[in-house]
Amino acid sequence: MNVKTPQILISEATKEIKTISAGQALKLSSGNKCNLIDLREKGELENTGYIENATHIPRGLLEFSLNPNSPLVQNNVIDTNKDIVLFCAAGGRSALAAKTLKDMGYQNVSHIDGGFTAMEQEGFKVKK
Repeated sequence: MNVKTPQILISEATKEIKTISAGQALKLSSGNKCNLIDLREKGELENTGYIENATHIPRGLLEFSLNPNSPLVQNNVIDTNKDIVLFCAAGGRSALAAKTLKDMGYQNVSHIDGGFTAMEQEGFKVKK
């Protein structure tokens, strides 16, 4: 059996997706030029707070939440004409999620290197 580790999957994904810094994400977000999506689980948000203006979609629900017929897309909570910028705690889940969205057909998808930790250090507003 040849099972890939999460690290191998993340490494493979990062070769196919766009990775941006927390600073680049802050510029996009401040200019209202992207959908900022927080993939962390509810408990993580409760423990560390959440990023202002980010939409929370747990990683396990991403494909369902961003399918073209979903309420988030239909009601323009997620504007599919804007870039989709994903983040998690450190960057692993968001890298895998970005690859999945590319596989679904989304073009302008990226993930934030360093995730929530890097965003907090870069000056994103965190609500507790």
